[in-house]
Amino acid sequence: MKLICFDCDSTLSQIEGVDELATAKGPEVKQQIIDLTNLAMSGEIAIEEIFGKRLDLIQPTLQLCEEVGQLYIDKMATGAKEVISALQADDWKVIIISGGFEKPIEPFAQFLNIDEVYAVPLHFDEQGNYTGFTASPTTRNGGKPEIINELKAKYNPTQTVMVGDGVSDLECQEVVDLFIGYGEFEEREKVKAGAQTFAYSFAEIQSLIQG
Repeated sequence: MKLICFDCDSTLSQIEGVDELATAKGPEVKQQIIDLTNLAMSGEIAIEEIFGKRLDLIQPTLQLCEEVGQLYIDKMATGAKEVISALQADDWKVIIISGGFEKPIEPFAQFLNIDEVYAVPLHFDEQGNYTGFTASPTTRNGGKPEIINELKAKYNPTQTVMVGDGVSDLECQEVVDLFIGYGEFEEREKVKAGAQTFAYSFAEIQSLIQG
C-alpha cells in the first residue's frame, strides 16, 4: 500500500473554508480573516497564533458550516475526483490532513470517497451556535508531520506523498518520500522555493506520482 495525503483548502478545493465562513460577518471581518490566514500560510506567523482568534471573530454557526461544505464540492479542483479515484485503484490510500474544520470538510471527503480525514473539530450548542474547538495537531505548526508519522506507523506504506499549498504542508517534506507543492489556486513563494517539486493541476500530480 502507498499513502498520499492532501491538504484541503486551496488544494483539493479553490476555497479557504475559514474565509468563506467569515463572509457572513461582512467585508471588514472577512478581510481580517484573509490577512491572518495568508500570514500563517506564508510562514510569517505561527498557525497557533491566529487559529482561535479567527474563530472568535467569526463565531461560525452549524448551518453556515454545512453551506461551506457544499462550496468545497462546488469549487473542487479540476480533475481532483478522477485523479483520486485513479490513485485509489492503484493501491494508494488517500487521506485529507487539514487545518480546516471537520464539519464542512467531511461531506466533501465523502464526495471524493475519502474515508479518513484529519481536521479541526468545532463544537456547537443545541441551537447550532459555536461554542469552541478542539486544539488538534493541525491547529499548530509541526502538527501535520506528526500525523503523517502516525499514519506511517499505522499503515507501513511503501511510499508516502504529501500535497499542499501552505507552509504547514511544506513542513511534511522531511517525513515523506515526496512533497508536492500545489499552486493552482495559491502560489506561495516560500512553498514553491522549498518544495521538492511543484504542480499546478491534479493531472500534473498524477503524472509526478504514477509516471
